[in-house]
Amino acid sequence: MRVLAVTNIHPTPSAPTLGTFVEQQIKGLRAIGVSVRMLFVDRVGKGMATYLAVPRQVRTAIAAYQPDVVHVMYGGIMAAQITRAVQEHPVVVTFHGSDLLGEHLSGRLRAIAAGVGVAASRRAARQAKRIVVVSRALQSALPENVDRAKVSIIPCGIDLERFRALDRDACRRALGWDDRTLHVLFPANGGNPVKRPALAEAAIAAVRRLGVPATLHYLRGVDYADVPQWLNASDLLLMTSLHEGSPTVVKEALACGVPVVSVDVGDVAEQIEDIDGCFLAHADADHLAAQVVKVRARRRVDGRARMMNYSLDRIARRLVHIYQDVAPTA
Repeated sequence: MRVLAVTNIHPTPSAPTLGTFVEQQIKGLRAIGVSVRMLFVDRVGKGMATYLAVPRQVRTAIAAYQPDVVHVMYGGIMAAQITRAVQEHPVVVTFHGSDLLGEHLSGRLRAIAAGVGVAASRRAARQAKRIVVVSRALQSALPENVDRAKVSIIPCGIDLERFRALDRDACRRALGWDDRTLHVLFPANGGNPVKRPALAEAAIAAVRRLGVPATLHYLRGVDYADVPQWLNASDLLLMTSLHEGSPTVVKEALACGVPVVSVDVGDVAEQIEDIDGCFLAHADADHLAAQVVKVRARRRVDGRARMMNYSLDRIARRLVHIYQDVAPTA
């Protein structure tokens, strides 16, 4: 099986945390024997003008590599261009979140640009041979005239060898954190306003008003190799996003046994359902604080067994089933 993976989100020296979930998905596919060649469209580094060359670049890559499947690993303008330009090879498109939901807290210009991307995603969804969405919420965001029979819900996988329980005290010593405060980790993602950092900060201020010393740590600019240490040093992960697809960091936290407190966003409710010590909250600082305080005496939660379903290996094999379905002679 030969797959041409096309993406505009992937770690680079200037943006080392961008699209790590795509990098890991490609790693998982290669680990089970799939031949994957990646075409990276560096929109962040080179700007929107880089999309002008995408049709030519994809056709050139297809001629050189002769893939069985073209897998576009993000939606938007890139996906619309590829599904229109590639006719002789099956195209699979994965949608992750903002590419179908837009951005509603990033300012007027960014919202307009995101709206253009959403419209392009909807065109790509109609044109693609198969569609992957990472959560049920994204399936609902697809156009009504898209055949649901060609849609599969497959979250991105996690590296269970990397994300596992580590000694909390040792992790805290390494980061210089003390034990006199509740350590709350917030996945800031470069300051994206969709994450609603002001709500997270207000929630921690409310925790302190309840008499619980608490520190909010921003998981921002942290090397991916160090994320397990940050998770294991924390008492809990706090998620306050306006919208998400299937936040990988939640699954990574659960694989480490770290409690999660979150608003009902993406597939988080499904991921933490019935896990004792994890809590959903309203998008309200006081309600979030009340759930955070419930976590303070708990050191671990039993989330790893459920996360076995999201190993890189299992997710890769689910993708291969889709590839085999659209390219049965491969």
